[in-house]
Amino acid sequence: MKILLVYPETPHTFWSFKDALNFVSKKSAEPPLGLITIAGMLPKRWDLKLIDMNVSQLKEADIVWADYVFLSGMSVQIKSFREVIRKCNVLGTKVVAGGPLITTQPNDFLGIDHLILNEAEITLPQFLADLENSSLKQVYSSDKFPDMSPASVPRWDLLDMKKYASMSIQYSRGCPYDCEFCSITVLNGRKPRTKTTEVFLKELDVLYNLGWRSDVSIVDDNFIGNKRKLKTDLLPALINWQKEKDYPFPFITEVSINMADDDELIDLMSRAGLYSLFVGIETPNDESLVECGKSQNIKRNLVDSVNKLIKRGFIVSGGFIVGFDNDPSNIFQKQIEFIQDSGIVSAMVGLLNAPYGTKLFKRMKEEKRLVEGFSGNNMDGSINFIPRMKYKDLMNGYAKVVKTIYSQQEYFCRLKIFLENYRLPSWKLDKIKMREIKAFVKILWKLGIVEKGKRYFWKLLALSLFKYPGKFTTAMTLAVYGFHYRRVAATI
Repeated sequence: MKILLVYPETPHTFWSFKDALNFVSKKSAEPPLGLITIAGMLPKRWDLKLIDMNVSQLKEADIVWADYVFLSGMSVQIKSFREVIRKCNVLGTKVVAGGPLITTQPNDFLGIDHLILNEAEITLPQFLADLENSSLKQVYSSDKFPDMSPASVPRWDLLDMKKYASMSIQYSRGCPYDCEFCSITVLNGRKPRTKTTEVFLKELDVLYNLGWRSDVSIVDDNFIGNKRKLKTDLLPALINWQKEKDYPFPFITEVSINMADDDELIDLMSRAGLYSLFVGIETPNDESLVECGKSQNIKRNLVDSVNKLIKRGFIVSGGFIVGFDNDPSNIFQKQIEFIQDSGIVSAMVGLLNAPYGTKLFKRMKEEKRLVEGFSGNNMDGSINFIPRMKYKDLMNGYAKVVKTIYSQQEYFCRLKIFLENYRLPSWKLDKIKMREIKAFVKILWKLGIVEKGKRYFWKLLALSLFKYPGKFTTAMTLAVYGFHYRRVAATI
């Protein structure tokens, strides 16, 4: 059997980092972990080929070669997803589709031969058994959440690894919280399920033996969903693994803000090599937090919580949303002020949307406020429900937030706050490598000579060189991120 695994193209958004990746000669921030995990579950005798359309072109010859195209993607990739299906239909190659997009929207696509819904640990073996017996069905689904302990090892060897800025790995699925707008609990449930520490470290060994020596993103829905198991099992073992191998992998992950309440967890995560955290802040408006069920963010000083994490050695990125029913008319200015005060350099601000199957989707449907137009891209102006605020005011306010926080002056001010508060972890020496020297030459040219407002770059360069020399590489990385964010903000 010849199988072509295809990952659709991601559009130009905050999350794509396309403009930043050019500085380090990479094509994509992360690989398609779902597809290479599926690849590890397929029969060893099969011939597999993977095309990630973010790093390689999908050619007709690749589609014709395959007996089946296995397609997976997220809602933000819906346009490319449909185009891949169309090409396969025209060329006569059967399509097997799975992943979060097709699981939440199984009836929205024509031309798919077989749908592998929910988590593949349950539904893919059913498909493979029926394929063997020539008794295939169109839809394979399950209402159960599988045990993650006997996980298959992802096939990172199918990737052209040098085209990626980081590799991806997963420890757990599910989140104990149930935010109204979030599809995580729909897809993966509220009870976090984890791999065993042995399985997780085995996967790290595979990456290490393949020669990878850079960032690894732990793509969990909420890495700290099971704090007890982290503190007593995984993190102590991961600390030992990192020490034995001289910290080959700096880790990136996603957590909830209540991590700031647990000093022991903070210490263990820092010592294990986790250095960059994405946190869903959403809004500084308490009424909006209550509305969306973001209980972990209420009754705390969010700025203090963020600053505590930064001072303990973490680069904190934040997710922010406008468009809640309870957002006051001054929410846009409040968001700007909060972001500037917090020192969150990478602030991803998007419009509220109601993903399929979420509590928000159901509420909007009941209130007859749903409209067509969910693109999965929460910053392209599309919104799939009628907001309480006038749409025109929402769009103008959203544009004001993004263009203000990513103006060079405001971005530089946040970077100064961050550099002042940030404490480098003891294991992270910020050594400059050859690829970083090459990147720095590009930075000098693009940010220091070509781009308008270059004085802010030279201020940052002087500040980091003379006042924070140990944080120089971090400062330059964030300067590159700022370039990317400005390019994205200009399209809004």
